[in-house]
Amino acid sequence: MSAPVPPIPAVTTPRPKLPRTVWALGWTSFFTDVSTEIIYPLLPIFLTVTLGATVAFVGLIEGVAECTASVLKVASGWWSDRVRRRKPFAVAGYALSGLTRPLLALAGSAGHVLAARFIDRVGKGIRSAPRDALLTEAVPADQRGAAFGVQRAMDNAGAVLGPLIAWALLTWVTQDFRVLFWIATVPMIAALLALTLGAKEQRPSIAAPAENPAPQPEPFVVQPRFKAYLALLFLFTLGNSSDAFLLLRAQSLGVSVAEIPLLWALLNLIKAVSVLPAGRLSDRIGRRPLVVGGWLIYALVYVAFGYAGSAWQVWALFAVYGLFYGLTEAAERAWVADLYPKAQRGQAYGWYHATVGLASLPASLLMGWLWHRFGPGFAFLTGAIFAGAAAMLLGLCLKPVPAPRV
Repeated sequence: MSAPVPPIPAVTTPRPKLPRTVWALGWTSFFTDVSTEIIYPLLPIFLTVTLGATVAFVGLIEGVAECTASVLKVASGWWSDRVRRRKPFAVAGYALSGLTRPLLALAGSAGHVLAARFIDRVGKGIRSAPRDALLTEAVPADQRGAAFGVQRAMDNAGAVLGPLIAWALLTWVTQDFRVLFWIATVPMIAALLALTLGAKEQRPSIAAPAENPAPQPEPFVVQPRFKAYLALLFLFTLGNSSDAFLLLRAQSLGVSVAEIPLLWALLNLIKAVSVLPAGRLSDRIGRRPLVVGGWLIYALVYVAFGYAGSAWQVWALFAVYGLFYGLTEAAERAWVADLYPKAQRGQAYGWYHATVGLASLPASLLMGWLWHRFGPGFAFLTGAIFAGAAAMLLGLCLKPVPAPRV
């Protein structure tokens, strides 16, 4: 009788490492957000106290800035598809944003700040869609969630460090905002170095012309299967008002002004910790469960913000709110690449970012009006209804599609 044959051990294929380009784009986002978050929480105070601007003018600056970026994201994405280049757009966009740090430090009027913010958002509009397309082209389809998870995690890590640096400088070094704006130039230089030296673009292969070459992407045309995704994203974003309202709510419930930067850092810490595992999970189980779950968390958190009654509840809600970002940031962006072929992804990401940007302005205006007219409880409940409706429609109506392998 022959001896039993021992079982053959199962061979597990190790997960391939993410390429250098993904990490380079991650470091670019990290340093950019360090720079941005040193400035952004202080900018309204700088405008109103140092330069004497009105609150209405602060709103005008942000509205003009975001609308400018939204329009340019579509144009730059389509153009990068047309010329089949991504990296030059990303470099130009980050360079423009870096230029605004010294411009803010030298600003002598609110009009100067408006010009600087306009240039900054032009830079963001130019870089965002080509950068995301560059990221998707660096990895296979089953690593897109992980790639965006790395990029968003490092972006959020920078958003944790930036306010802490500002708080430390204001506490122990100087109360002069202009000095901080000069200091914020340093991480922007690091961001440009990480992008230019670390990110590698896939060059289009030179081959004999095919009998049926792929058509050139048409400008400003949304493919039919993408429209439903954008429509539901727009519906959700109508309830996704500026996070400034959450900070106002926190202050009204007893969180001190000195604690606001720490509360903001907590939010970004949760985002940074959760987005990478959530992105990897979306590669395994699909994008839709993560996005639907994140939107439902958002709706529940908004209901709770409307009826919260103490400061400790605010801290808990901000932590849970960070999970919404963690679940959705990578999955939403990876889903865009799943829906569009490689040759048109720049335009697709342009429409994605433009949809979010264009819906954000009416969302914040509606939130502000409802808060003033009916109180915060009703305003937050309205946002929750928009988000909940979008989540249910996304789960029931929009069928996932297999991710293209190109």
